[in-house]
Amino acid sequence: MFSDDFPQLDILNKMFNEKYPFMASTVSNGYTAFGNPWAYEIEELLNKMFPSPDMLSNAVDGYVRFAMDVTRRQSRFDDEGAYPQKSFAQVADEVYLNHDYMERYYLPGLLLSHLLWPHHFRQSRFFVANFLADMKIKGAGSFVDAGVGTGFLSRLTLATCSDITGIGFDVSPASQKFAQLQVANYKLADRYQCKLLDLCKQPTGVETDWLISAEVLEHLEEPLVFLQKLRAILRPGGKGFITAAINAAEIDHIYLYRNAKEVEEQLVSAGFIVEQYQVIPAYKPRKEDIPPPEVVAFIVN
Repeated sequence: MFSDDFPQLDILNKMFNEKYPFMASTVSNGYTAFGNPWAYEIEELLNKMFPSPDMLSNAVDGYVRFAMDVTRRQSRFDDEGAYPQKSFAQVADEVYLNHDYMERYYLPGLLLSHLLWPHHFRQSRFFVANFLADMKIKGAGSFVDAGVGTGFLSRLTLATCSDITGIGFDVSPASQKFAQLQVANYKLADRYQCKLLDLCKQPTGVETDWLISAEVLEHLEEPLVFLQKLRAILRPGGKGFITAAINAAEIDHIYLYRNAKEVEEQLVSAGFIVEQYQVIPAYKPRKEDIPPPEVVAFIVN
């Protein structure tokens, strides 16, 4: 299907077709929507992170399990209009501290979703065009990524700004390991370190002019407390890129945001000034009275 420029992407497409026919259009839909720039980016990711057929096959298995779990939970949320009641401690035990689940399913699935889910990819393009471009123009020297997840945005930042150094924080040892692996596989490890830390409970000991925190808020019982901690890290005149998931039922989502305004109000309450934002739905509403899941990204100072 694809040119010789994208052999890994062609293998990925065949794996979906052969192993999971109900997801056979996943790769072709991405290529149709975003073209060669998308294909070159995902080809590089597959080569760096899943270079062997077995590694790629396992990643596809993880992605499909991850995506199907999200689909089931979203269907339940559409019926009930609420997330299941969970504490952060429960979620940590079930997900973040569950090394087998994180390494086999959650992290590979989440990493591939950055490119295979159109709303995730569009948000990363907003990040590159409106935040990283500004960092590069202004010669940013360092950044902090609070809640690194897979390390995807940390890696994009390091690759875009050739002289920058970064520090990432996360509560999950599996995320710490995966983020450092991704950065190392892109040969960027000498400018980055990821530390285990619960930002709501422990001081980071750092300040920064450039702050990143992607899709952390909905994972917390009290996201305003977390935002206040972020505000304390960001120096006066600095900029932050902060995102959240809205009406998006996933295994580790605790705090339900029903619209972007609710996120904005918390940002303002924490002391941020919103410079610009983007809201992207995951898909068109299936019913008029049921909102689709969305991702919202804010650039703040």
